[in-house]
Amino acid sequence: MTQGVVQTAVSLIYPARCLTCGDTVDSDFGLCGKCWRDTAFVGGAICDLCGTPLPGHKAEEALHCDECRTVERPWQQGRAALLYKDNARKMVLALKHGDRQEIAQPAARWMAQTIRDLPLDNALVAPVPLHWLRLLKRRYNQSALLAQALAKLIGASQCPDLLIRTRKTTPLEGMTRDERFTMLQGAIRVHPKRRRRIVGRQVLLVDDVMTSGATLSASATACIDGGATAVFVVALARVAKDT
Repeated sequence: MTQGVVQTAVSLIYPARCLTCGDTVDSDFGLCGKCWRDTAFVGGAICDLCGTPLPGHKAEEALHCDECRTVERPWQQGRAALLYKDNARKMVLALKHGDRQEIAQPAARWMAQTIRDLPLDNALVAPVPLHWLRLLKRRYNQSALLAQALAKLIGASQCPDLLIRTRKTTPLEGMTRDERFTMLQGAIRVHPKRRRRIVGRQVLLVDDVMTSGATLSASATACIDGGATAVFVVALARVAKDT
């Protein structure tokens, strides 16, 4: 029996379902038409550093949002596939806390689309890290699942444990931007046994959600300090004001 026949038989028994509402869809790990329309994909004019949608049309020159004009970003460019609201928020929370690990594959496809204009040159793909105690409780790092799937899609090498958290930090929800940056200062560094992999090389950092950018900033700074030539970032979803 060929692989195609097996896949057809499986699809008849277990038809593909929409990631958010559960309705039958035409392809694996997709969204139905209604949920697709109700999902805020990022497009058009965006901030070149964090991926936030901006008013107006896509421009030739790099645009920056108000936040990125006031906060120094240690990375070169950044992108996000979705706005963190409605269906996107549901999918992120399901991936992060609901053990819906199958969401990582389609999410990585959306992320691959949003980074296709970045000048990546043999970049090493790596996730932002979880502290080992949190990883033990959750059993998996959702950003690592995204990074693994994304690296495979774009044909890049990846390192799931490139970065480590040197201390356990409290959850960032509810903190101000300055509190988030202070909390994460010095909390992330390159794994001593993985440093050789980034010296003189670009790094593409992957996270599930970008809010203030504090976690990505700490991770990017660690990569630069560890010898990376440049850092790019991509998040599945960006927390941003509606435009």
